[in-house]
Amino acid sequence: MTLDLPDHLVQQAYQAAQIMQRPLEQVLAAVLEAPLPGLDDVPPELQTRLLEMTWLGDGPLLTIAHSTLTEPEQQRLSDLGQRSAGLTPEEQAELALLRERYGTVTLQKARAYALLSIRSGKALLGQAAAA
Repeated sequence: MTLDLPDHLVQQAYQAAQIMQRPLEQVLAAVLEAPLPGLDDVPPELQTRLLEMTWLGDGPLLTIAHSTLTEPEQQRLSDLGQRSAGLTPEEQAELALLRERYGTVTLQKARAYALLSIRSGKALLGQAAAA
């Protein structure tokens, strides 16, 4: 495969390879791999969304990183989860949907933090936990 890259990117990659004492191909592969999520265990309907996040700006990524379930959703998830043994079929379905929504929010938040961290060169998750 041949890639046409801007000269400044080639120079930056070359400098990084020299500093890290690694082959240029290894540096470029690592740079390409970092922002692309592994999708093997991600539901198909979420795969596209996670990939599209790669091209979002920092502002939208920060919004996603700070997203949560709504307060009523959190409360209902907690209530249903605490009494999961005696739920009606409707409540079981509602609990399953809330758990799925929670999982989706969590995956998107993790992806947003990972992208922001890669872009900034800093570990942002520790900062978020401290905030």
